[in-house]
Amino acid sequence: MKKLTTSPHEEVKEKNESPINFRKYIPLLIALISFVIVSLAYFSPVLEGKELFQSDIAQFRGMSKEVNEYREAFEEEPYWTNRAFGGMPTYQLSTYYPNDYIKKLDSLLRFLPRPADYLFLYFLGFFLLLSVLKVDWKLAVIGALGFGFSTYLIIILGVGHNAKAHAIAYMPFVLSGVLLVFQKRWLLGFVLTALGMALEINASHPQMTYYLLFSVLIFGLIYLIQAVKEKELPDFAKKIGLLIVAVVLAVGVNATSLLATKEYAAHSTRSQSELTMNPDGSPKEISTGLSKSYITEYSFGLMETFDLFIPRFMGGSNNEKLDKDSFTYRYLKDKAGRKQALGFAENAPMYWGEQPIVAAPPYIGAIFIYLFVLATFLIKGPIKKWLVAATVFSIVLSWGKNLDIVTNFFIDYVPLYNKFRAVSSIQVIAEVSVPLLGILGIQHFLSDTYSKEEKMKAFKFAGLAVVGIALFFTAFGASLFSFESYRDGNYEQMLAGLADVLREDRRTIFFQDSLRTLVLVVVIAGLLWLYMENKIKRNVVIGGLLMLVLLDLVNIDKRYVNNDDFISKSRLEKPFELSQMQAEILKDKGHFRVMNFMVNPMNDGSTSFYHNSIGGYHAAKPRRYQELFDFQIAKNNIEVLNMLNTKYFVFPGENNIETVQYNEDANGNAWFVDEIQFVDTANEEIRSLDSLKTKTAVVINREFEAGFVDFNFEKDSLANISLTSYKANEISYESNSAIDQLAVFSEMYYKDGWNAYIDGKLVPHIRANYVLRALKIPAGKHEVVFKFEPQVIQTGNMISLISYGLLILLSVGWFFKERKDQKA
Repeated sequence: MKKLTTSPHEEVKEKNESPINFRKYIPLLIALISFVIVSLAYFSPVLEGKELFQSDIAQFRGMSKEVNEYREAFEEEPYWTNRAFGGMPTYQLSTYYPNDYIKKLDSLLRFLPRPADYLFLYFLGFFLLLSVLKVDWKLAVIGALGFGFSTYLIIILGVGHNAKAHAIAYMPFVLSGVLLVFQKRWLLGFVLTALGMALEINASHPQMTYYLLFSVLIFGLIYLIQAVKEKELPDFAKKIGLLIVAVVLAVGVNATSLLATKEYAAHSTRSQSELTMNPDGSPKEISTGLSKSYITEYSFGLMETFDLFIPRFMGGSNNEKLDKDSFTYRYLKDKAGRKQALGFAENAPMYWGEQPIVAAPPYIGAIFIYLFVLATFLIKGPIKKWLVAATVFSIVLSWGKNLDIVTNFFIDYVPLYNKFRAVSSIQVIAEVSVPLLGILGIQHFLSDTYSKEEKMKAFKFAGLAVVGIALFFTAFGASLFSFESYRDGNYEQMLAGLADVLREDRRTIFFQDSLRTLVLVVVIAGLLWLYMENKIKRNVVIGGLLMLVLLDLVNIDKRYVNNDDFISKSRLEKPFELSQMQAEILKDKGHFRVMNFMVNPMNDGSTSFYHNSIGGYHAAKPRRYQELFDFQIAKNNIEVLNMLNTKYFVFPGENNIETVQYNEDANGNAWFVDEIQFVDTANEEIRSLDSLKTKTAVVINREFEAGFVDFNFEKDSLANISLTSYKANEISYESNSAIDQLAVFSEMYYKDGWNAYIDGKLVPHIRANYVLRALKIPAGKHEVVFKFEPQVIQTGNMISLISYGLLILLSVGWFFKERKDQKA
């Protein structure tokens, strides 16, 4: 029997059909309609005008409030906000770049209300990927639904990691383009790779795009080895060359956002610090990116890998909903009453792994794990090798600090790996590869590709492996583990005996979910056995598979993201209630900052919703500002808070009631100083702030000393400088002095965009006091204006337009050349 192959290596001959056969598009139409219906059904409250409450998006709304207000007022982009961290670019916050036609294409694809749009995109991309691999459309629909309902992909929508979801959704588009090129469907593969990669980059989650690159590199390595064996290196090089051109154009059309992001990255916490010490004086770990401890803080436990197969193997989440039959509820009911018992039980800390926070287990599905193992034993060819290798690669790297010999190698030697935290999220590669290989496996199992003997052999091995593991944990798992969490000591301090009942509930849900997984894999194995024995038809297996996949995944997903998480649109647009005390602050119409001690300032977007905050909420904070906080603000250095023009402090008073205190010593928007202290290093620069009197003296690094060679100034007691107008990206002052002065401004120094003008003439300004701006101002009355004019936007826009032009010309030209060749 001649075996088919899952390899995309086979050339596909495209034929013109006339007239057009519309019937062949009916399966596609059915699939699309199904995806729309299922997306809206799962997130049905969107049909009532409600929106999903996402904690990260609520913080984002606070951070982006000033940007949105600026857009409404001036109908243009500010590219800067002063609402957080003293001030920062909006490139990785909320920015609409000029001529961003890829974003318009993205909007067309995401036509459903959020978050149903992301779920639809999950389905669409995976269906496309399976279709490129010639999978039967009914199985492709099942695979798409299974991929989209993977618990990890649903929970990231629940918590508001929209950019991550967005980037993951476009991964199958990119892989589809790559596969088409390797099938020698040159034009279609080129266009889809270029557009898919452009959409992927446009989603603005570099970490997910970086992980996608690993999957593509593994694919390339597998096919390089095959090309060497088959002596087809020229053909391989041609394919790689075409893909490189497509990716370069995809990068080009996103040039504005990429260049802006690259520029900001050099100033963010993802870049190398100039400091060589920690706030406590100890030597600082020298790194060009994040610290190893920060990178690996979220590391998947080795045993936690079984969460992919058994949903609550490690307890599920930090906030599991237990019922009234749980040990925890019954114990607390007697100790604290029904109300408190129910409140605690519905948010029970069941997760007993080592990660700080887990919102849901990354459950891929018992059915897909079984099919993946079946396919591993059944399928031959490079596609299987790629998907198995990619899965193992992602799981091993997701272990992070739990396999530090591998992780440290990647952090130290693999470019860009140290720029991203939460290594556990690299398992997203497995989220794609496991269901993909699983569906390819069932496709071949239900076809004549392999003999009955080969199928039976794979069936037996899969049964022994998967059913055996599920049976083992169901029978013995509850007695194998202690189910203790490093957090249990805290609960035992709250109430003696509480930790014991928590462990019993963890043991219970472990058994329940292990049994659940065992039943599911036995049922799917039973269906396949009946099919092999000719007792049921192919379509019965497909129908049963559809029901099992939806039953398996949707029920788990609903534990963590369901209709209860939706709120009214009006409440979502104003996610933070304005307290009476903070309402008093808003009566002050000046330009100043607020320090909120009611929250963690450096992990808070709520204050930014109403005020210019000392803190903020962002994954890539301005590096120097983070260091200023760690060295000075966290130690309550009032002189530093004064130089940041902190006029109000919000803090918990008696009985934790919010209290507001006015700071009459704040330095104001700008002031003249009498003394300059030059220092040689960043260490000296930040340590000088320990005792600096910021109203009269300033610390300046010697890198700016050349600008003061001919500058002589004296104290002018009558000199004054005051703010005259404020916009997010343009701030004006009026200065008046009898002699030359040095002014310090309570605004962040950011050399790549902010320009200073005195009476309309561009003049240089410098960094002072580690993070602020300083400017030499001549004697007399002058208008001083700071404008944010990032050149990177203009440069990127030019590159983007050229790339769009090249992409269109190459694609259209190639299309007409093919038509001409076909006619000839």
